[in-house]
Amino acid sequence: MDFDPSDEQQMLIDNVRRFVREEILPLEAKLDPDASELDPKDHARLVEKTKAMGLYGIDIPPEFGGPDIDIVTRTLLAIEMAQHRAGLYAPCYGTFGGAGLAQLFEANDDQKERYLFPTLRGEKKAFFGLTEPSGGSDPARAIRTKAERKDNGWVINGSKIFISGADRAQYGIVFARTDASKGRGGITCFIVDNDTPGFHVRRVVHTLRSSSYATELEFKDCWVSDHQVLGEVNKGFAVANDRLTRQRIPYAAGCIGVAIAAHEMAIEWSKMRETFGARLSDRQAIQWMLVDNELDIRTARLFTLQAAEKARRGIPFRTEAAIAKLTASEGGWRVVDRSMQIHGGMGMTKDLPLERWYREMRIRRVGEGPSEVQRMLIAREVLGTSVR
Repeated sequence: MDFDPSDEQQMLIDNVRRFVREEILPLEAKLDPDASELDPKDHARLVEKTKAMGLYGIDIPPEFGGPDIDIVTRTLLAIEMAQHRAGLYAPCYGTFGGAGLAQLFEANDDQKERYLFPTLRGEKKAFFGLTEPSGGSDPARAIRTKAERKDNGWVINGSKIFISGADRAQYGIVFARTDASKGRGGITCFIVDNDTPGFHVRRVVHTLRSSSYATELEFKDCWVSDHQVLGEVNKGFAVANDRLTRQRIPYAAGCIGVAIAAHEMAIEWSKMRETFGARLSDRQAIQWMLVDNELDIRTARLFTLQAAEKARRGIPFRTEAAIAKLTASEGGWRVVDRSMQIHGGMGMTKDLPLERWYREMRIRRVGEGPSEVQRMLIAREVLGTSVR
């Protein structure tokens, strides 16, 4: 596989790189170090620029108005979009738009009118309700939230945790067990409006991401109609699994982008900083740290583009996505850690983005499936068996 960008891809990469350098970084320099949002006026102005670039709604399929780019190109752009302080979880502060919840592209016509299209127009926000207090690494078994048939609909009871944006959303996609005897074959996906009686945000859950937080949700005799079932009854796990597998590729790309930015900072600093009469870059200990950074970045980039290329071709890519997510999140964290060490005391300050990347990269080793789950998925391929 040839992973050198085509001329068209390189043009897009250059445009996004220039956008980050000329538009995002100057605005970010004036923000709080933990900020994840731009001033509304600046955001609106930059959205117009991304529209002029033909890249707004970057994750929206072209048949719904998004740009016609493949997943390999999307991965290359994700690497560039992450290279600023807030880039790991707020790449370019959302000025390239988003697709909301990808599952809604498979919704029926009525659901598209009520949820998908308003979300694409920016009129509604949504949350993704999968993880529960009982566990998130194995959702097929950990889901204890139940939905039982009643009055031509379903009554949902249970809870969810670590759900982003639920307190600011108008609706969410919620996974509940509808048949206890079928394991992963007994889970159904529901669309739940936030004003549905019996649903509420129980509390805010603070994490290492200082500017952002998660929420815990409660469902108590929350009734929804059959019209709120997304997809088919008892086939909701496939909906969740498809999202998690495909999302791991741009997720990995974001880790690579941050690692590249941290590595470049470390190289520049090592050439400037002198200790005991010599530059840091002249010392073998520092040189080897920079070499290890380079190895981690190149390895993650290779595996991530390989996964993207398989996805583009329509070839099964679940194992490759797991390898990409594992190498990028763990390797990217090591790069940031080494880069902080090279910067010494300055690396620990909020004057530089390194400390924020360090905290947020730590989360990436758990988000979208922890490293241990990725290793389990890879082991299945290595052993040629299915772990049940």
